[in-house]
Amino acid sequence: MRGAALVMAAPLANIAGTVTPAPLWGWPLMDQRFGLDRRITLPGDFALACGAVLPELTIAYETYGKLNANGTNAILICHALTLDQYVASAHPRTGKPGWWTRLIGPGKPVDPEHWFVICANVLGGCMGSTGPTSIDPRDGQPFAMRFPVITISDMVAAQARLLDHLGVDTLAAVIGGSMGGMQALTWAVHHPARVKKVVAIATAARHSAQNIAFHEVGRQAIMADPKWQGGQYAPDAPPADGLAVARMAAHITYLSEEGLTEKFGRRLQNRDAVSFGFDADFQVESYLRHQGLSFVERFDANSYLYITRAMDYFDLAEPHGGNLARAFAGVQSRFCLVSFTSDWLYPTAESRRIVKALNAAGAAVSFVELESPFGHDAFLLDAPEMNRVITGFLTA
Repeated sequence: MRGAALVMAAPLANIAGTVTPAPLWGWPLMDQRFGLDRRITLPGDFALACGAVLPELTIAYETYGKLNANGTNAILICHALTLDQYVASAHPRTGKPGWWTRLIGPGKPVDPEHWFVICANVLGGCMGSTGPTSIDPRDGQPFAMRFPVITISDMVAAQARLLDHLGVDTLAAVIGGSMGGMQALTWAVHHPARVKKVVAIATAARHSAQNIAFHEVGRQAIMADPKWQGGQYAPDAPPADGLAVARMAAHITYLSEEGLTEKFGRRLQNRDAVSFGFDADFQVESYLRHQGLSFVERFDANSYLYITRAMDYFDLAEPHGGNLARAFAGVQSRFCLVSFTSDWLYPTAESRRIVKALNAAGAAVSFVELESPFGHDAFLLDAPEMNRVITGFLTA
């Protein structure tokens, strides 16, 4: 694309400091737009739903596999709230494997030997795409809380700009879980001619009052941290305590009572009796504290505020008088909805609501509820039944 600046990051290093080799299927070698750790700055105004305009748009992304000559094998993976573009490669900050290698990889449902896979850090994120940590080119200062409030629709519009840059006109499928599922549904509604199939997992067509409430608790924890400083904190002095508490509270919603009981119960952490104090007596306390502390090493507090707010504003039916079937009236995609029995964050009832609306709109849709004790996070864990469903849907 003329005027676009492409940046390729340095090779990734794992925790031990050694270079992590990229999988061969991750590097279409001839075209520098494709591969791991890519970043593109697209010039020109980028209008947002709130009415604000960004002077330019930077998107960090990765691709795996090769786009075929007909351009018919592209799959877009949309990530959830606290994830990023490192869907099938090592994370540069943690060294951990990609967050969905159970689904994406050789011999998996989304095999880069067959599919051209794209995953981008969402608008508002903190892993290279334009967000609160980015520099405002108009004054050379970080956006911080001057960054405009964004929506799920804005995230999808940014992804569409990226696909234009990559030369991808039509997507064979858009796949996403949780917030990624919201993006996948939005793709079908806003770009009906560009999406053949949609896989929406453990998601909803709107954010519930309960979920908005949980997000508000997390945001207030961040903003109550003295180090937040109205969002003007230094990169080396973030509101780590507040962000850790926000993560702890959110992480509870990703699990289930059954899963917590099975994994931890009331077992004590490295002791034979309670301490009669406020250390982490119980294993579950220690686990949550670890989740909070590890999260602050890879995520930005202001990004957490903006992305949770985007999820809260999400309601596909609102522009259509609250009628979800009308929102889906113009879709051309085939849909596959997946939910899990123990997911109380985005329960099966939310998926059934989407299926009912798609049926009313005359769209082709299949739906499955899968048994799992692991709560909302089930879609990120070992889920062979989900993999079989997705494989069948993509190849049908």
